[in-house]
Amino acid sequence: MNPAIEKLLDLAILEDAGSGDVTTEAVYSGSEKSTGLFLAKEDGIIAGSELAGHIFKKIDNSLIYEPLISDGSEVKKGDEIARVSGSSGSILTGERIALNFMQRMSGVATVTRKFVDKVSHTKCRILDTRKTIPGHRYTDKWAVRLGGGYNHRYCLDDMYLIKENHIVVAGGIAEALDACIQHKTQNEHEGHQVEIEVQNLDQINEVLDHGGADIIMLDNMDNETMKQAVALCGGQVQLEASGNMSLERVKNVAETGVDFISVGALTHSVMAMDISLLFD
Repeated sequence: MNPAIEKLLDLAILEDAGSGDVTTEAVYSGSEKSTGLFLAKEDGIIAGSELAGHIFKKIDNSLIYEPLISDGSEVKKGDEIARVSGSSGSILTGERIALNFMQRMSGVATVTRKFVDKVSHTKCRILDTRKTIPGHRYTDKWAVRLGGGYNHRYCLDDMYLIKENHIVVAGGIAEALDACIQHKTQNEHEGHQVEIEVQNLDQINEVLDHGGADIIMLDNMDNETMKQAVALCGGQVQLEASGNMSLERVKNVAETGVDFISVGALTHSVMAMDISLLFD
């Protein structure tokens, strides 16, 4: 498993379990055995079930976790998602930790699938952003993939992304592109793409005239301007639409011909999916 996820799980267990579950210690003798069922309490896309298995194993390696529905699958209200068997106390200790991850990740996957379905008739791909809960970057982006979306940058060292403030500091579009291209060569980052954010068609022309960009981000443009941008670029570079993307708007944006639409709402304000764990 990714080391960042391992650290996150260890922190989550320490955060929730503390020095021990005093209620469970008081009520149970320690010898009781139970089987718990994870149940979907609403329709959605399941994500985080695999992670829940790792959580229970970290808490008690003797617990047996059985996924009944694969991550990335659609579920209906009432469906059984997974089963965990073994020490009743260990299951209860891991219950909330597993549910916290599964509910959030399923919420992310569910909303991602809704966006993906809206643009499925086009070539456009739905991208996530870095607008994630601190520490949960890898699990949030994992959930996006399970929902059918694609990951943009994981962190700042993945690619060059020149935004408005970079352009101001550099002294202009050409200067910012030159600086990134030079840095890319000097630091042997040949595999790193260069993306640049623009606000209007004049800036697009400036980027195209200069060269060196792999992707142009169309920031907060209306649909008609994006259509013009697609025609102007003529496939020379890939185009990413960004800014206040909603389910109501995303279909029309995809139909402008852009290659990608980045959606911060996939992770920054997602509603957790309702899932419960009940003993048989």
